[in-house]
Amino acid sequence: MNVLGIIPARYGSTRLTGKPLLDICGKPMIQRVYERAAKIVQHVVVATDDKRIEKAVQDFGGKVVMTSPNHNTGTNRCLEAYDVITAQSNAKFDVVINIQGDEPLLEPEQLRLLISCFDDTTEMATLVIKVKENENLFNGGVYVVLDKFKNALYFSRSVIPFVRDADVSNWQQKHTFYKHVGMYAFRPDALRTFADLQQTPLEKAESLEQNRWLENGKKIKVEITEFETIAVDTMEDLEKVRTMIGNL
Repeated sequence: MNVLGIIPARYGSTRLTGKPLLDICGKPMIQRVYERAAKIVQHVVVATDDKRIEKAVQDFGGKVVMTSPNHNTGTNRCLEAYDVITAQSNAKFDVVINIQGDEPLLEPEQLRLLISCFDDTTEMATLVIKVKENENLFNGGVYVVLDKFKNALYFSRSVIPFVRDADVSNWQQKHTFYKHVGMYAFRPDALRTFADLQQTPLEKAESLEQNRWLENGKKIKVEITEFETIAVDTMEDLEKVRTMIGNL
């Protein structure tokens, strides 16, 4: 299976400006993500709209393409990058992975697990992780409910499902809860279809673009990972990741 991994990277961030270029133990964050993704995915490219990020990727020998500054989602940026890459190389890819650029501790095995979702019927796939019994269920994140075939039913910023006739302190004893791991993979045709779809009411309400796909009657295949991911959104996150990588 020929897989393309695309890492969307913007310089602007509402909480941490210049995030992809922040130093983590001698390497910019985008390089940390790129190198870990490349352990599993043969073809990895950064998609950016910023010349500073382009130069940083070129400096460490990575592949990068410039994309429009007007994309409102990483998925649309991925589609443009995919079109540029296939036009330049005439390469054909079976699966395109949208890799989060702010997770420098990306576990390469997660990419392998995500790729394994693609049988003849899978158009889009993602990962979830079980909420641990000793973890605070209400500490934030995106929650997911699944059908018995490991297809996503709905994504929410609220804890779902609601467990009736039980105190919230006992919910984790009554049901297994899952949180979303924000990594997506698509068949190329599905990526284009997704990007062309209009935003939907549930997507807007939750500010979660994956609900657009579900609201149009599509399926998202899900696999369950055991690896935690740490997204760098604040200086506190950054210092935590620096400490963890420094101790490796």
